[in-house]
Amino acid sequence: METLRFSLRQRILLWIVSWASYLAISLIGPTLRYSISWEELPSPPDATYEKPVIYSFWHRAVFASAWLWRRIGIAVMVSRSFDGEYIARTIEKLGFVAVRGSSTRSGARALLGLKSQLEQGNLVAFTIDGPRGPKNVAKPGPVLLSRASALPMAAFYVALSDAWVLNTWDALMIPKPFSKALVRFSAKMQVPAGAADTETDAQLAEFHRQLQAALERVTRFAEEHVNQVGSPEFPILKN
Repeated sequence: METLRFSLRQRILLWIVSWASYLAISLIGPTLRYSISWEELPSPPDATYEKPVIYSFWHRAVFASAWLWRRIGIAVMVSRSFDGEYIARTIEKLGFVAVRGSSTRSGARALLGLKSQLEQGNLVAFTIDGPRGPKNVAKPGPVLLSRASALPMAAFYVALSDAWVLNTWDALMIPKPFSKALVRFSAKMQVPAGAADTETDAQLAEFHRQLQAALERVTRFAEEHVNQVGSPEFPILKN
């Protein structure tokens, strides 16, 4: 496997940035007030995720997502780049499994790595518009992985009531302490595994379109209802 090589300056920056990111998540995360909402009820009804499912979410929601689902071994594809490496090191400190690859570099190898994680019973998630955008445009990786693994895919989004929004390609959200955070999950979508040899480009494109629509739908819902977290309809999750 290709080994990532960084200069001394980059190695120092990676250490500083990954630890600073980890500390920021660890300090702000416990103050957040989460609520979870579903398009279709999970099993059990009070679940914070379902498995085995292939999840997708926008890159800008990674901070709040990382705290909520820490320490359960979720595998996440990250770019084989400097930016991807500091993200990988940060999330590994939080108990995630970083699978290095992207839609443009080592993508097929990374999909095989994610498929292996699913076969081991682990969850898989894609920051679906990463590593560098365009913002809020889904890439096809989950569709291909769903077909290859015979497992369903779903989308989610975490909206924040109060956040610092960085001037980055993804408009990354850093939640302010004690913010409300509403997670919205889409219904599951299944790409037929049995059609792997006959599936047309048009059919795969339709599943890709459905994933994009699901991401847009859960994003809109969460952003419209996040201020209602704490109401009877959106009770605060007990951590």
